[in-house]
Amino acid sequence: MVRSPVGHTSGSPSARIAVLGRGPVPARDPVLRADDLGVLHGDGLFETMHLRDGRPWLRDEHLARLVAAATAVELALPPTAALVDLLDEVRKGWPAQVEGALRLVCTRGPEAGGPPTVYATLAEVPATSRATRRDGIAVATLPLGVPAAARAGLTWLPAGVKSTSYAVNSAARRWARRTGVDDVLWTSSDGYALEGPTASVVWLTAGTLCTVPAAGTGILPGTTAAWLLAHAAELGLDAAERMVAPAELHAADGVWFTSSLRGAAEVHTLDGVRRARCPRTPDVQALLGFPV
Repeated sequence: MVRSPVGHTSGSPSARIAVLGRGPVPARDPVLRADDLGVLHGDGLFETMHLRDGRPWLRDEHLARLVAAATAVELALPPTAALVDLLDEVRKGWPAQVEGALRLVCTRGPEAGGPPTVYATLAEVPATSRATRRDGIAVATLPLGVPAAARAGLTWLPAGVKSTSYAVNSAARRWARRTGVDDVLWTSSDGYALEGPTASVVWLTAGTLCTVPAAGTGILPGTTAAWLLAHAAELGLDAAERMVAPAELHAADGVWFTSSLRGAAEVHTLDGVRRARCPRTPDVQALLGFPV
């Protein structure tokens, strides 16, 4: 059996876990079978939501993305209402003043067959994630080795899903640490920026907030980025999905990595080149509503 994680920052709420059909479980109780395909093959999906004021932000958008991904990988999810109830169970009584990282995980279940394994975890948002909002991040481009449109053109390969198969993402993050940067921006073999291992890239140029189109590239459609662009008019900005080369990002007025826990982290250094701080960063972060 695989047991649930233990440990939390001193003085913060303890990490929690709840399993579909069992409800909240003690942190040291078994959660996964050793032959669960989520463990053996990374065969599963997950979504991570920002818990603010005790409520999951963009919950419906995350669940819609999960349902779409489950259809793509032929994973039979429980009814959405049951997933909502599970999220409500694990977050019940969480202090409203504490930012939470609320994760919903659905694996294909035991190797010999059976229903999916579904559970939710809740812990305080890591201090490192909060710090990136304040301090920004240094990013290096990293070749993904395929043309920008390659993955979207492979009908057998589910693209743009948030899979528990995270080996490539983790390898990129380890490379970033070895290289001395905070994160990486994957680039295609034909010269376009795509996404980060755990973030979407958003940039500002000539009064337009932009992000990379997910449909034609196979990248993950970012919920935070989509919400930000949908509300760009509140900042007096236009919004667009565009392909972009790293050289264009160097010339942009502002560049951010957006994700469910970091919100918007400004890229202050790209491939070793220091960027001037964008004066619109406080506006972008205020619109998203993440504490800085």
